[in-house]
Amino acid sequence: MLRRIAFIRITQRVGLSLEEIVTALARLPADRAPTKRDWERLDAGWQDRIDQRIVLLEALRGGLSECIGWGCLSLRTCALANPEDMAASAGSGPQYLMSE
Repeated sequence: MLRRIAFIRITQRVGLSLEEIVTALARLPADRAPTKRDWERLDAGWQDRIDQRIVLLEALRGGLSECIGWGCLSLRTCALANPEDMAASAGSGPQYLMSE
């Protein structure tokens, strides 16, 4: 039970939703303590998601001060400096970052 609680806390900290965590934990055996192999199978399903999260966070760290593609940090300035904002047509938020 303590390992399951630790798993929940860690996966929440990396940004996984409770729904995702519950779904994952449901794949563990209910009638016995999970083995190392059970945890490895569970972990294998998260690798791609965690890798994507790392890439997103690194891009965010590297471009946090950039405005274009992130949604406007200054509505007055962006409307003047970038009147034909191509990213705006894709919706609000970090359009370039989310597409990478």
